Amino acid sequence: MAKRDYYEVLGVDKSASDDELKKAYRRLAKKYHPDANPDNKAEAEAKFKEVNEAYETLSDSQKRKMYDQFGPDGPQGFGGGNPYGNGTYTYSTGFDGFSDFGDLGDIFSSFFGGGFGGGRGGSRQNGPKKGTDLQYDLEISFEESFLGTERYVTINRKETCQNCHGEGSKPGTHPETCSVCHGSGQIKQIQTTILGQMQTMRTCTNCHGTGKIIKEPCETCKGKGTVRNQVRLSVKIPAGVDDNQTIVLRGEGEPGENGGPKGDLYLTVHVKKHKLYTRRGNNVLCEIPITFTQATLGAELRIPMVDGTDEMYTIPDSTQTGTKFIIRDKGFKAINGNGQGDFIFTVQVQVPKKLTVEQRELLLQLAKTMNEQPPVKKKGIFG
Repeated sequence: MAKRDYYEVLGVDKSASDDELKKAYRRLAKKYHPDANPDNKAEAEAKFKEVNEAYETLSDSQKRKMYDQFGPDGPQGFGGGNPYGNGTYTYSTGFDGFSDFGDLGDIFSSFFGGGFGGGRGGSRQNGPKKGTDLQYDLEISFEESFLGTERYVTINRKETCQNCHGEGSKPGTHPETCSVCHGSGQIKQIQTTILGQMQTMRTCTNCHGTGKIIKEPCETCKGKGTVRNQVRLSVKIPAGVDDNQTIVLRGEGEPGENGGPKGDLYLTVHVKKHKLYTRRGNNVLCEIPITFTQATLGAELRIPMVDGTDEMYTIPDSTQTGTKFIIRDKGFKAINGNGQGDFIFTVQVQVPKKLTVEQRELLLQLAKTMNEQPPVKKKGIFG
């Protein structure tokens, strides 16, 4: 089943600003939250997830750029599920259950009357968090963008420490639950004001918000749970990829925290300029030099294709310089659909720079049989 356009889901234009996206998101999230629709929870939950997926994509500048390029299904062949996020959505009647939704904390705080304590995130500050996304720029040749290729890239990233398996503690020991915040990572404070009691939350200074205390740190990662390594990855570049397009490698970013998923690797492709070919859309453009004789009498030309093959093409007599000819379906493949562009070549008549005595004499004889002076249109006094 085809997905609805994310801009349509949020009810905004494609040129919508971040503020406009947020306002639309807040309104729809409150409208479709299952707890606000007890008589039709199933349909409300489906719409709630759809709104979240749309906002998660469009509120991220990198994901929005990809969405505008590839549409709701993302680049084919890379990743699965929701191509712009992890595709996982949850909801809860309690404010603390919305810590992973960003702006939803504010939404449900106002929706339920603000009686859930202060600050976004509540006791979920030390909950699962997705790892950091990484960015890599890859340069490829014009031919590689046309045919597709497989390349290896080397990146530096944090990886889970194999000595402690990410716990941060010395093998044989385990982190202990913080005795101050009892594993929540936050401490609740209640203050009495003229408006009544106000509850706020602050980060636990004993465990620094992790909810855990490591008494014996791992010697390899020094208690961090991660180490920085150099990694070599194989990347498949699809045929038809254009300059500045982005490929996403799911789960190839840095490890998540507290059991969260790994981040992603955003690989931006840069295509080198070619001395013979240029690209316009999915069409390949090329200039082919021809002689005066070929242009006058017509000729069969051997046209070099991007894939290294040749195409024979017959041009008619009296061909003028600058004339364009099209070879169908010999351009770039559409990266996100069916079809293929064309190969368009423009002929440029070359005038010989040096002539032999015999050649010059023959051209003079030819000139005598032809009207060598093109007719000149005379302009009037007001022309």
